[in-house]
Amino acid sequence: MTSASDSTQVVVVTGLSGAGKSTALAALEDLGFHAIENLPPSITLHAIEACELAGVRAIALGFAGSVGAFAENAPEVLGALASAHRRVMVLFLDASDDALARRFNETRRPHPEAQRTKRLHLAGLHESVRLERERMASLRAMASVVVDTTGMRVHDLRKRVFSLVAPEQGGAGMKVRVLSFGFKYGLPSDADLVFDVRFLDNPHFVPGLRELTGEDKRVRDYVMSAEGAREFLEKTTDLLAFLVPRYAAEGKSYLTIAIGCTGGQHRSVTLANAIGAMLRTLGLHGTRAERPSGPEGTLGSAAGPRAIGATWTETPLGAGDVVVVHRDMPVTAATRSASNEAAPKKDAG
Repeated sequence: MTSASDSTQVVVVTGLSGAGKSTALAALEDLGFHAIENLPPSITLHAIEACELAGVRAIALGFAGSVGAFAENAPEVLGALASAHRRVMVLFLDASDDALARRFNETRRPHPEAQRTKRLHLAGLHESVRLERERMASLRAMASVVVDTTGMRVHDLRKRVFSLVAPEQGGAGMKVRVLSFGFKYGLPSDADLVFDVRFLDNPHFVPGLRELTGEDKRVRDYVMSAEGAREFLEKTTDLLAFLVPRYAAEGKSYLTIAIGCTGGQHRSVTLANAIGAMLRTLGLHGTRAERPSGPEGTLGSAAGPRAIGATWTETPLGAGDVVVVHRDMPVTAATRSASNEAAPKKDAG
């Protein structure tokens, strides 16, 4: 008997043109499916078998309404895919005639049915939609699930696909990145939320702290003892506890929370780490990534924080979807010394 873990999951995505096939396939790719579009029906089974030989166990097949051969030979194609070690789902996407016609008007693309028949229908888009609906009726009747996308937004359809295909995963999940940076190097272009912590006392002007970073306990203690630091952390955490679940519910795939100070070395690093830790206490876990930046102690040099070819390193902090990234923090001798002191001692030899 074949176990579920050994079986191949095949999701066939088809339906009326303009109903959301590309969005559904993208959602499946986010769930880890290998997507293949518009194969000739005669080689579909061979493609599935080739994927299985390569170890691929989650496959999404997309067939547009313009692939007439698939609609005409759907029973044979789907019958060939069925086997004891494959779980096959046919997802048919539908929408009202008015919704489909409106979508094609907005994109200004010709309807595939008009292209397929090599003529523009005198009645316009609605006639093309009607003819395709008639041609696809038998395939619709064979579907495992029919999804009407008439009133759906892109995010709604993504969530519907997630719930149908992988309900136990709750979708692909949103990846949260907490990014420390220095304003003197410019705002992060991909930041969704930006917090400025330059109101806090700057360790740069404290003897013995200038060459250290926010990864060092002495800097952390100094920053967090500054007036307003803990209140800022509490209020920011409350705000993020409100916002993050709502961004996720909206279907956002990535959220970047940027924390900035002057140079990206002390205050922003400390607060980014603290905010990442607080998010993990709210049920979000993940890894921390640091980016070595050029020669020791350099900030903003040609080989500095954003140098091409710089490498990323990750230290596991737990399983989940939060990452803390220090964009402009330099790698200094003091930083490495602090890291070495925190690491377990090894016997010489």
